Amino acid sequence: MERLQSNLKNMALSLTLIALIAAGILGVVYALTKEPIAIAEQNKQNEAINLVLPENDRIEQIKAEVEINGQNDSLKVYRAFKGDQLVGYAVETMDPKGFNGEIRFMVGFDAEGNIKDYSILKQGETPGLGAKMNDWFKAGKKGQIAGLNPGKNNMIVKKDKNDKGQGEVDGITAATISSRAFLRAVDAAYRAAFSSSDNAIAADAATGATKTDGACDEAGEKTPAADCCAEAGQDAQTTAEEA
Repeated sequence: MERLQSNLKNMALSLTLIALIAAGILGVVYALTKEPIAIAEQNKQNEAINLVLPENDRIEQIKAEVEINGQNDSLKVYRAFKGDQLVGYAVETMDPKGFNGEIRFMVGFDAEGNIKDYSILKQGETPGLGAKMNDWFKAGKKGQIAGLNPGKNNMIVKKDKNDKGQGEVDGITAATISSRAFLRAVDAAYRAAFSSSDNAIAADAATGATKTDGACDEAGEKTPAADCCAEAGQDAQTTAEEA
């Protein structure tokens, strides 16, 4: 019995020592890789900003509060200028309800709200299905969003319908949840860029617009300075991926 107790103590001490050594090694690895990882992420973000923005010589960063899936969130907005002229926005946007969790990407608009391009920063969607968002919505692809304007176009998948009517975007085949999450994030980015008072004033100055904050055009569509006609109906969308 005494021998058994001695063996148990030795095993416990050995396991504790191994755990401490492993924790120490992990700590060292984390310390060595933390800065390179942060630099790589920052470089990826900078590349995305440059990709989605029109030609510019100055960028200002602000934050805008928007509602995403019923919760308020703060998005980073990058305003681009050419001289004193506002030429566009890049917004780091996200949606927490992709098929496999959060998706995050950079999307760019010109000063009038037309989409220029996007660049995925983070997504864990199913390979061959939702993961196709990396390029599915790019210019020249089936689901192209470049040139569309969330204030004028109905930025939901074609199989869905809301108070604006039928959707205008081809969703990813067999990945409706991922497509809806992506398009919700685009809409959130547009609202972050064009609905806040500072951005609305800047956009009006750049485009010569005369509509005031909160105004809607005769068709009931949201103008760059307005948030009164926000896209509705997405809260009631289904939660099952299309087969």
